[in-house]
Amino acid sequence: MIPFNKPYLTGKEMHYMYQAVYSGKISGNGIYTKKCQSFFEDRYDLKKALLTTSCTDALEMCALLIGIKPGDEIIVPSYTFVSTALAFVRQGAKIVFADSRGDHPGIAEECLESLITSKTKAIVPVHYAGVACDMDKIMDLADQYNLIVIEDAAQAIESTYKEKPLGSIGHLAAFSFHETKNIISGEGGLLAINDERFVGRAEIIWEKGTNRAEFFRGEVNKYEWKDTGSSFLPSDMTAAFLWAQLENIEDIQKRRRSVWLRYHKELRSWADYNNIRQPIVPFYASNNAHMYYLCFQREADRQLVIDRLKLLEIHTVSHYLSLYNSTYCKQQGYDTDQELPMSDYYSDCLLRLPLYFELEDTEQEKVIKALTAINLKKETIITDRKHQKLVAKST
Repeated sequence: MIPFNKPYLTGKEMHYMYQAVYSGKISGNGIYTKKCQSFFEDRYDLKKALLTTSCTDALEMCALLIGIKPGDEIIVPSYTFVSTALAFVRQGAKIVFADSRGDHPGIAEECLESLITSKTKAIVPVHYAGVACDMDKIMDLADQYNLIVIEDAAQAIESTYKEKPLGSIGHLAAFSFHETKNIISGEGGLLAINDERFVGRAEIIWEKGTNRAEFFRGEVNKYEWKDTGSSFLPSDMTAAFLWAQLENIEDIQKRRRSVWLRYHKELRSWADYNNIRQPIVPFYASNNAHMYYLCFQREADRQLVIDRLKLLEIHTVSHYLSLYNSTYCKQQGYDTDQELPMSDYYSDCLLRLPLYFELEDTEQEKVIKALTAINLKKETIITDRKHQKLVAKST
């Protein structure tokens, strides 16, 4: 079986975890936590970086930092992972769902202004597949209406917008180090802070509502309960694992881009012939090769490809279901009859291919050959003829 994803180990993860154990401090905010946070602050020019146990936790910290109250509205793309919305729902916010772009699954920037009301508190753009949303448009709207922008950069490590790192543009941002991401720690995330007004409070929320971090730096004689918060910081064991990945970030990215580019080049003619859409990277964005996806004309075409490749032991997967039409939103009385056609299109027709560091050239060749052997135009004709015969028999 060629899996959809395979976590990559650099070889130093266990060594650094061993060192963390024998440092005498394996709880949160240890040696490796500080090393990882400094890495991101320096590399992305962040005001502050805080490791978290997940990207979800980082987003939940964002909701606390901006003071979400019941009735506040947060604009979120419908085509995203549930955490993008859930982090704010937990604080009582109402989610206002935006559609996706016609050329890319990212949020449709042109529809955002029509969704803003007097209750709107923030916009949460998701950099889908590591490809940047048009951040100038989004930040201009935020300035005009006095809104907070929180970048969901879960998939966007090492990607840029006009050469500026994603996660360093909005007021706040959240990254993921889940095992399906480019850089991993099993589970894990990062809160990136770019607005000075959130820096001090973020560390208190991160440390269970206390000024414990100040105490350990020797800035206060004792620490106390200062604010709301939770145990958002990960074990230093998790950070040690992550540090081994960060040391190899250049090599990891180079290999993933190589795999991505080969798919893009060798599938082009086949995709054009079968009216299949390949990924588009806008002129202002870079590509971190987080995923390689194809968009089919029909859900039936996608399923046919999934089934054919499965017979050859190649695992391909779809992605998100439109959040606005989810069971939860129906139960909560959201407008599930609204029209978000592009979100529904990507839910029905987008397919992700295997892409990971250790995908061998021969394995990728197998995937490419299996795909290009499928003639969807011919399959459609065959399916239509079978359907016509069934109709004829029934009448």
